[in-house]
Amino acid sequence: MIRLYDFHLSGNAHKVRNLLSVLGVEHERVNVDLLAGEQRAPEFLTLNPFGKVPVLVDGDVVLRDSSAIAVYLGRKFGRGEWLPVDAEGEARVQEWLAICTGEVANAPGFARLITVFGAEGDLEEAQQKSHALLERFEEHLSEQPFLAGERPTIADITNYSYIALAPDGGVELGAYPAIRGWLERLEKLPGFEPAPQQPA
Repeated sequence: MIRLYDFHLSGNAHKVRNLLSVLGVEHERVNVDLLAGEQRAPEFLTLNPFGKVPVLVDGDVVLRDSSAIAVYLGRKFGRGEWLPVDAEGEARVQEWLAICTGEVANAPGFARLITVFGAEGDLEEAQQKSHALLERFEEHLSEQPFLAGERPTIADITNYSYIALAPDGGVELGAYPAIRGWLERLEKLPGFEPAPQQPA
């Protein structure tokens, strides 16, 4: 059985947890308490020397990056629906995966890292970058329902987490109706697991 090393407040772990749920893939979750430092335990570091979640173990396959895991799950279990098999379609998805691990992680993801996990950094700058990025998402999603086209893909699942969690970092979404509509469309998908926002 697939095993997912997970932490409930981790946005990166949520991406994988959510995709497993949407795909209906049976799996076992192993909690790695980041707040207690369990990611630095020797037995976990043998799985991921970088000391981060998520980690996915499927038989002899061990993957330790949320985007790589999403590609693996999308290709293995998505029946061609979640990761296109045509060249342009797959490239469009890969573009948004890169944005997810770059701009999204470094703006709304980083703002949340500061407020929720106490990371050092300039919160105001991260919030400003977040709004600049969200304006680009807003423009794009005003023209099409999902990031890579007319149907949801792993690009939407992976980008959803830190966009939906942006309010945790003080980045409100009220000014972005197209983004909010996109989040709502995704949250209506069968098996979709909403992002684990901090209590108000």
